[in-house]
Amino acid sequence: MTAPTVGKRPADLLREGRRALGVPLLWLGAVAAGWVLVAVVDPNEPGHYPTCPLLAATGLYCPGCGTMRALHDLAHRDLAGALARNPLAVLSLPVLAWAWLGWVRGRWGTPTTARASVPAWVQWAAAALVVLFGVARNLPGMTLLSPA
Repeated sequence: MTAPTVGKRPADLLREGRRALGVPLLWLGAVAAGWVLVAVVDPNEPGHYPTCPLLAATGLYCPGCGTMRALHDLAHRDLAGALARNPLAVLSLPVLAWAWLGWVRGRWGTPTTARASVPAWVQWAAAALVVLFGVARNLPGMTLLSPA
């Protein structure tokens, strides 16, 4: 919980706000830089990025396989292509944005701002969804989920 803001000057509040938002803004900058890199350097062309270690070792697709190509497609406004590469990654982007905004609100918050936590069952359900997606995309006949 942050200290009360009563009696503080606006310049002090602004300085505290910048300090509180430093880490979330660094993360935003790193994600944006990564997205720009993936948008500019096409992951569909071999040799630009490393191969997935699980795919290289076993020939199986991990839940993250195709994510860079999906982000590349999104950067070029190809939602259908992005969903074909990795639907789980594309559908998780709004959730990640919402979580980041919650993090910012929590860091910038006032003493009356309640910190929301994700229930344990939601965390377990999300983990199970990722595992099930990873298994399903490797089943015979499930070429719809294949990132190829």
